Amino acid sequence: MQESNLTVVTEFYLLGFQISQYLRIFLFCLFLVVYCFALSGNLLIIALVSTSKNLHTPMYFFISQLSISDILVITDIVPNMLHILLNNGGTITVIDCITQFYFLCASEAFECLLLAVMSYDRYVAICNPLRYTSIMTNGYCAILSIACWVFAFSILLIFIIKTAKLIFCGPNTIDHLFCDIVPLLELACSDTFIIQLEIFIIGFPYVFIPTTIIVISYTYIVVTVLRIPSSSGKKKAFSTCSSHLIVVSIFYWTIFSVYVVPTKGLTLTMSKILSLLYTVFTPFINPIIYSLRNKDISKAIQDTMYRASFRHI
Repeated sequence: MQESNLTVVTEFYLLGFQISQYLRIFLFCLFLVVYCFALSGNLLIIALVSTSKNLHTPMYFFISQLSISDILVITDIVPNMLHILLNNGGTITVIDCITQFYFLCASEAFECLLLAVMSYDRYVAICNPLRYTSIMTNGYCAILSIACWVFAFSILLIFIIKTAKLIFCGPNTIDHLFCDIVPLLELACSDTFIIQLEIFIIGFPYVFIPTTIIVISYTYIVVTVLRIPSSSGKKKAFSTCSSHLIVVSIFYWTIFSVYVVPTKGLTLTMSKILSLLYTVFTPFINPIIYSLRNKDISKAIQDTMYRASFRHI
């Protein structure tokens, strides 16, 4: 078939969950509550880090950047997903679909890079405590954060531009909750070999390099902590890393379960549920982990609530 005779698709139809109306309404209410809590929790962390002097440290600065990324991810996915659940499916233009995928992919790439930076911060704090303040200065932390944002959104833009040039001429139905790379490539009529090659070339460093930095950093951290003679000192050192380790474990577990582990035996419903782990569950759980397991943030919340109640007296 000649390219001139192709009927170019201009919009896709996202199926969402093909389930009963009552179950869809239940999921709509559940995801709406999760979205509101995730948005509120991450905004609260950003506000606390910005206003509380006790939280003006590199670690909490990076936590606030993580919260910004989580807000981008969940806001990129959930509002349209709620619309799909409420209407038992919904249309999205090709350009909006690719834009949604771009912001999701770039935000996740940023989080990969930021988690590596946060592990380096913990490495310096535990392995070189006397030089920590001279190394992790405000300017250096800002440069690291900006570099993560720029690398994530600029380099992936090259890949997205290639994806936007794909021709879609066949079926326009995506049996998914949002626009992801696998269903997009399956619907493309043009050759996708270059796109698949770019996924490996661009995606591999974004996962491999941050993972290597995290593993090396925590190897040195564990070795250093084990040399601490007192058990209280070991406990205190590990406590400064526990929240970050939990966030790293959840993030990589959800990403690997969707994109790395073979999914041939999985049903479409199970694939959709797994995709919700890193788009909805992770942004929701991250602020809970940092607020419940971090005494400084908990104290900042209590102080803020105390000052707010004191003003109304």
